[in-house]
Amino acid sequence: MLPENRTIAHFDLDTFFVSVERLRNSQLVGKPVIIGGLSDRGVVASCSYETRRYGVHAGMPIRMAKQLCGEALIMRGDMEAYSKYSADVTQVIAAKADIYEKASIDEHYLDVTGLDRFFGTWKWTNELRNLIMKETGLPISFGLSVNKTVSKIATGQAKPNGTLQVQQEQVKPFLSPLSLRKIPGVGEKNYQLLRNMGVPTIEVLTMIPPDVIRKVLGKEGISIWEKANGIDLAPVVPYSEQKSISTERTFSTDTTDVAYLNNLLVSMVEKLAFELRQQEKLTSCITVKIRYANFDTHTQQMMIPYNAADHILIRKAKELFQKLYNRRMLIRLLGVRLSHLVQGFQQIDLFEDTTELVNLYQAMDKIRHRYGAEAVKRAAGLTGKKL
Repeated sequence: MLPENRTIAHFDLDTFFVSVERLRNSQLVGKPVIIGGLSDRGVVASCSYETRRYGVHAGMPIRMAKQLCGEALIMRGDMEAYSKYSADVTQVIAAKADIYEKASIDEHYLDVTGLDRFFGTWKWTNELRNLIMKETGLPISFGLSVNKTVSKIATGQAKPNGTLQVQQEQVKPFLSPLSLRKIPGVGEKNYQLLRNMGVPTIEVLTMIPPDVIRKVLGKEGISIWEKANGIDLAPVVPYSEQKSISTERTFSTDTTDVAYLNNLLVSMVEKLAFELRQQEKLTSCITVKIRYANFDTHTQQMMIPYNAADHILIRKAKELFQKLYNRRMLIRLLGVRLSHLVQGFQQIDLFEDTTELVNLYQAMDKIRHRYGAEAVKRAAGLTGKKL
């Protein structure tokens, strides 16, 4: 049971990828910077505020970003570095906060309810922000309010590199004049539907009966309506590095067929990667397990930059299998596990990928959503036999 009066802090690293690059190269400070693919067919993964004033935003094709801001410096991203800095920030938070949730590679929620009795939530949260900046060198903003939705919106209003507290009596006046786009979870489709209904602001949305919103947007509409009214009962979910998804296969007949095993590995990873993207999560650790006919079990794992792309995870899994399977004995079980999961979208680390590849992933996942996870598979994942 959640307490009636909660205090939730939302921390968000400002233009995270760009900020990391500026730490590594101070000459980038103050200049328009775009992180993404280097070819015209690449996509923008992150961009500095200097480029945003020209209309550049994440997810935009690099070609269009160049047209809008021709003087921008375009850099290929380094997810290994970003993953390290993300872990550094989490480590600082973990040392101070009792309950925190790593919502993505660059944002955290903290439940600071009750700290007013001892320190004062505003003072404590500011001190933590200052400590993060001191320890990592990264700019970070936070919002402090009664739930996750309002604190996240407050963070957005506080950026860049700012802070904002919205107390209970201020929630409605704070939210009312804001655009519908400020509500977490309102995608472009729902935004356009509501705009076509003549709903330009959060205040107007709150005036519409929830039954009407349900008819237009379905169950999702009720959630959006509640958030517009400052209602959000979602708890801060304690963060655990051990969160994982996995799959394994025990063979009815033990095998040394390396080609079959590699193909099966492809199929397994493809299935898990799709599951990651369904949950809007990224992994930073992949583990491959084999069990020999004599029941000896061995594993190999690898830390990787946050990811959810089949082609990258498959390559890493094959590398691990090659290192692991060196005895050429009969195998009775093969397994794969993806762990250290955080919320996030795959587009953030497709620095070398083209918009065509991003669109291909989206199209394949759409088919799988409609017809099942087995509807589309790589040829290499078709093992051709059952063991």
